[in-house]
Amino acid sequence: METTFTWEIKVKNTPLLIKKCSHCESDRFYCSDKFRMNAQKKNIDVWLIYRCVKCDNTCNMTLLSRTKPDLIDKKLFHSFSMNDREVAWQYAFSAGMASKNKLQIDYDSVEYEVISNISFEDIMNMNNVIISIRIECDFELNLKL
Repeated sequence: METTFTWEIKVKNTPLLIKKCSHCESDRFYCSDKFRMNAQKKNIDVWLIYRCVKCDNTCNMTLLSRTKPDLIDKKLFHSFSMNDREVAWQYAFSAGMASKNKLQIDYDSVEYEVISNISFEDIMNMNNVIISIRIECDFELNLKL
């Protein structure tokens, strides 16, 4: 007999960036959930803004560089313009985007909770059952089981 349970991971904050601040001794930046957009001639640059945890100095993560406006999805462009928190969090959790910017993400700084429809004790008390656990999370989290 096989039983499958779903555990949902709910994150409470975005991960910090590991980067030396140029104004203080800190090496962590938090995501401000805000974008900066700049148009130069017919190209657009978009950054996700981070702030130092100690002195509030800024650090920008490049999302789009010298991109033609008609190549940007209209919904995504609107999300950047409106500082859409959900889109900001998708980029803040993106290891690929951090890597492109030569930045490191501190996944250990993320607080989260596991939502399950069964307790660990109930799982431990199951006998002669093959247990499968499906984990759902909206973001890249680099969790180890």
